[in-house]
Amino acid sequence: MSSRGKREREREARAAPRGAGGGGSSSSSSSSRGSSRSRREGEAERSRGRREAERDRGRREAAEPGLALPLPVDPARIKREPGTGSGSWGGSATGPVRVKREREPDGDSDPEPEPTVRYGRFDPEDQRSRHCPYLDTINKSVLDFDFEKLCSISLSHINVYACLVCGKYFQGRGLKSHAYIHSVQFSHHVFLNLHTLKFYCLPDNYEIIDSSLEDITYVLKPTFTAQQITNLDKQAKLSRAYDGTTYLPGIVGLNNIKANDYANAVLQALSNVPPLRNYFLEEENYKSIQRPPGDIMFLLVQRFGELMRKLWNPRNFKAHVSPHEMLQAVVLCSKKNFQITKQGDGVDFLSWFLNALHSALGGTKKKKKTIVTDVFQGSMRIFTKKLPHPDLPAEEKAQLLQNTEYQEMMVESTFMYLTLDLPTAPLYKDEKEQLIIPQVPLFSILAKFNGATEKEYKTYKENFLKRFQLTKLPPYLIFCIKRFTKNNFFVEKNPTIVNFPITNVDLREYLSEEVQAAHANTTYDLIANIVHDGKPSEGSYRIHVLHHGTGKWYELQDLQVTDILPQMITLSEAYIQIWKRREEDETNQQGA
Repeated sequence: MSSRGKREREREARAAPRGAGGGGSSSSSSSSRGSSRSRREGEAERSRGRREAERDRGRREAAEPGLALPLPVDPARIKREPGTGSGSWGGSATGPVRVKREREPDGDSDPEPEPTVRYGRFDPEDQRSRHCPYLDTINKSVLDFDFEKLCSISLSHINVYACLVCGKYFQGRGLKSHAYIHSVQFSHHVFLNLHTLKFYCLPDNYEIIDSSLEDITYVLKPTFTAQQITNLDKQAKLSRAYDGTTYLPGIVGLNNIKANDYANAVLQALSNVPPLRNYFLEEENYKSIQRPPGDIMFLLVQRFGELMRKLWNPRNFKAHVSPHEMLQAVVLCSKKNFQITKQGDGVDFLSWFLNALHSALGGTKKKKKTIVTDVFQGSMRIFTKKLPHPDLPAEEKAQLLQNTEYQEMMVESTFMYLTLDLPTAPLYKDEKEQLIIPQVPLFSILAKFNGATEKEYKTYKENFLKRFQLTKLPPYLIFCIKRFTKNNFFVEKNPTIVNFPITNVDLREYLSEEVQAAHANTTYDLIANIVHDGKPSEGSYRIHVLHHGTGKWYELQDLQVTDILPQMITLSEAYIQIWKRREEDETNQQGA
């Protein structure tokens, strides 16, 4: 074999392993192409898994309360943005797809409010506020806003909420607060902030906005316009409570908590004095009065105004009111002189209450006047003469009467009410073994103020003769008939019946001559009559009031309200009376 043939065989031998190596590289390149394809498929599978997980998470969030529902996407209205998907725009087929949802305007439907974005996600608070699913759980029959606004657990008055399902008060709204725990434990979800008058759903903790809840806020805080106040004495329309009972606003029973009927009767009488009522029905009249720091007496004004608005509320849930907060203010401001658990004297309470109201409203004894003095304050002259001791000889008495000290002195004084003295009741029984109940006309006991009748007043050391003469008659005159006499051992009650007319009581003869011309009208009509029944320490109080809108008389004793004939009023043991001065343009509508 030639050398040339050898070289060709060696070249082929060397080429054979190289060709085998080339086939291996071809197979390896095909295997590399397969591995890249499987890698792409794995990435696509993972992206699909991520999208499925996101959709599942969206469904779970939509099912949870307080999270927004995912908006349905119409495939026909999806636009792919350039650079984010495959197709003519290029890009990876496995990359995330961003969709844009379009909505065609609908002329028939109202535009929906755009949900606000908070902390990077939609806040659906607005939608939930107006579509709370728990409003039907509110039980208006158990709601009672007359009691003190204290948490039933912590007894705190700060940030108190009322549960509108059971009517109890709880503090707070946040996590671990008493209201929050109550909502979780008992599934009571609707709460009312007693200070801000806002409604909340717990434990989801969002505000509820619904016009059907306005009647609840009105019961909690009634308000009156000037027109409504003007029409109060002209309306005879009955109001219907939530439980179906009907009542006249202003003629509403007051709850006797234990032994506070003496205060209830006085508060009822004052609530039917139109100028005083109108002043306290509008909170703006006294809201801006400045009091010194730490003064608790203004609490009396606030509570009396709240009670007045509740008594005259035409939209009450019930036909009676509990004066719990008012009486607690009385106990606090009177330093426990007047209590809920102990029977008190109506005249003592009336005297203290009118003077406390006058002082809390910024009034003073002489200069600054208030609505209390404008309505009830009159003036009189008091003539006083000192008497010598009765055991002294006549000559010495005559000598003492010449001294200046024993001469008659006159002072001008104001009054809130007039005290009428009853004649002494008989001690002995008649032939039928029954006590005689004497009767006395009203004008006989009014003679005390005619300027001529003298009465002796004794003190521990000295004796005085006094006589009284009226110089100014107030628009509303209060008579207090003195039925109780106290001594060192017991309190004695005088059962004498006072005969009085319901209308047309003319007091002109009790004014001094020089001031009669200044009083165009001196005729008074009765509007309220407080009666005490029973023993001095164990008796009870009731009141007769005139409803100006209907012209009818009603008797109120605690929660009981009944109509009564005017002729029956004079047969009672009257204790406190309020008379209204008749104006020139007024006509008598009482028919009695």
